[in-house]
Amino acid sequence: MKYMLGFILAMAVVVAGLAMMVVGIRNGIVTKQEVVKEQWSQIDTQLQRRADLIPNLVSTVKGYAAHEEKIMTEVAAARSRLMNAGTPVQKAEADTALTASLGRLLMVAENYPNLKADQTFVRLQDELAGTENRVAVARTRYNEAVKTYNASIRTFPGSLLAKGFERADYFQSAPGKNAQDVPAVQF
Repeated sequence: MKYMLGFILAMAVVVAGLAMMVVGIRNGIVTKQEVVKEQWSQIDTQLQRRADLIPNLVSTVKGYAAHEEKIMTEVAAARSRLMNAGTPVQKAEADTALTASLGRLLMVAENYPNLKADQTFVRLQDELAGTENRVAVARTRYNEAVKTYNASIRTFPGSLLAKGFERADYFQSAPGKNAQDVPAVQF
């Protein structure tokens, strides 16, 4: 009888330990999923900030280069696509298009010495450069969070407990696009 009670007690401890481990793993996956969402929010915030700067930049350039309407329209359309994109893949594609059109806009600015000296333009250009850096950092952090989360739902024992959790998408450049596709602008 004493051995039976000890055995039952040992089994209860093992079951409780396993239950705590299962809860810990499941909670870890949920926490990692929330980190992915939070990091995505950081990207979204920086892309929004960048998109908010663009109308002012376009207006400033437009004052000096009114006949460059095609580029202004292209930038506005690319910005609109970014604002309406929902998924990380859609945002990445729209961001690539916006980056390319901004590069062309800044190349137009290169042809206008008075514009390059305009304080509003210089300030907006600096703010845009700072935002680009923040976007790059946010993308890196997001992709690191996605890697950690995806690994936790695909590796053992998390894979046994990750029912209902879907893999997160990385924030990548649009297929076929790379840094060489974006025009270089020098001031």
